[in-house]
Amino acid sequence: MEQYFLAVDIGASSGRHILGKVEKGRMSLEEIYRFPNGMKEVQGQLCWDLEELWNHVKAGMKKCKELGKIPVSMGVDTWAVDYVLLDDRDRVVGNTVGYRDQRTKAMDAEVSRVIPLEELYGRTGIQKQIFNTIYQFMAVKKNHPEYLEQARAMLMIPDYFHFLLTGKKCQEYTNATTTQLVNPEAGDWDYELIDRLGYPRQWFRELSAPGTVVGELSEEVKAEVGFSCQVVLPGTHDTASAVAAVPSNEKDILYISSGTWSLMGTERSRADCSQESRVHNFTNEGGCEYRFRYLKNIMGLWMIQSVKKELAQAGEDYSFAQLCSMAGEEDIQSLVDCDDGRFLAPDSMTEAVRGYCRESGQREPRTAAQVAAVIYRSLADCYRRTKEELEEVTGKAYGQIHIVGGGANADFLNQLTADGAGCPVYAGPTEATAIGNLAVQMIRAGVYRNLKEAREGIFRSFDIKKYEPRV
Repeated sequence: MEQYFLAVDIGASSGRHILGKVEKGRMSLEEIYRFPNGMKEVQGQLCWDLEELWNHVKAGMKKCKELGKIPVSMGVDTWAVDYVLLDDRDRVVGNTVGYRDQRTKAMDAEVSRVIPLEELYGRTGIQKQIFNTIYQFMAVKKNHPEYLEQARAMLMIPDYFHFLLTGKKCQEYTNATTTQLVNPEAGDWDYELIDRLGYPRQWFRELSAPGTVVGELSEEVKAEVGFSCQVVLPGTHDTASAVAAVPSNEKDILYISSGTWSLMGTERSRADCSQESRVHNFTNEGGCEYRFRYLKNIMGLWMIQSVKKELAQAGEDYSFAQLCSMAGEEDIQSLVDCDDGRFLAPDSMTEAVRGYCRESGQREPRTAAQVAAVIYRSLADCYRRTKEELEEVTGKAYGQIHIVGGGANADFLNQLTADGAGCPVYAGPTEATAIGNLAVQMIRAGVYRNLKEAREGIFRSFDIKKYEPRV
């Protein structure tokens, strides 16, 4: 009898339900449901519509029943840093504000009054980003102190969906590390830091590793979707799942999880919390099997996604493949700093790119193809610089780059990356986040013995395209 596993993979712009199974050593995927996602303005704040997302989670599960493909287990992964507060009756406290909201402005200064940036990095190893959960909590403390009194529990977004599925509150390790409140050596919350910042201790429960069984579906959910199954924690941070699906067990490789964000780095057995690492702005996020994802967050395909959306609103509905192909025909060499704050949530990404080029004295892109070309070239240049920084900090030479996620389909960008980095680029699989989610569930079920064996299976199962650097 075939064994199915269900990955619910929710990104910042869309979500999908993907069934996976293994036959004769090869993993196969079937997307059965897809839905949109995005932040919405609520009372002047950019928020996630969790009720709508929860309805989509259940709708996708009902598709399993309709197809007669009942999963052995399921798990949810999402983006990082955002969370839900619950009161003593498990009602949501306040708005579920998203990371692109401006409420964290100046909260880094507030946190630094309590703990200097150098000490904070030394304790957590996490890259400073103004939307990190540590700053979101400070915004709540400053603007809504009553929430600290009302809230009895805090769950990261995927933990909240696992709670809705099972009725059990569980905090998963990989996503917890992105709060900037976890000690990497202990693999647990830094309670001294939490106390110093004045965040309620009761919010922070024992952390659970990927592969932990949360429980069975609740009776209510089981009745609604028409079946029961186990809920198993994947790497609930989508990048943790994507990195788990990198199809290589070789040492000294780099990966880029290429989607709304580009997460570029390497896998290490220990965190590097040195000041040199901090100055280079690298982060040590938790990974599967307690490996560390030593990486840098780069703005990523959010820039192209935004341009595509603007073009569609103007009646020019290009696909990503078309934009990428069009960009490859342009000779414009202008570059922008993809990590400039103006690109985080601009009113118009197109105008933000043009404005940067104009202000820096470079050729200003006029057409959609030229704007796309500037973005792709800028991303590739950022990848090149990040590779050089990683080599400097780690003292290693990296001979290959693996690109996983949706960006693995961007031929022009992948070739530019190989050219700039001066090494081969291997692109694929594209559904890496869902694959990594499924792999952890399959390890739990005994289909694979460990992550090494799962990666070998992933390499055999999916097409990987190679790009050689052009001389």
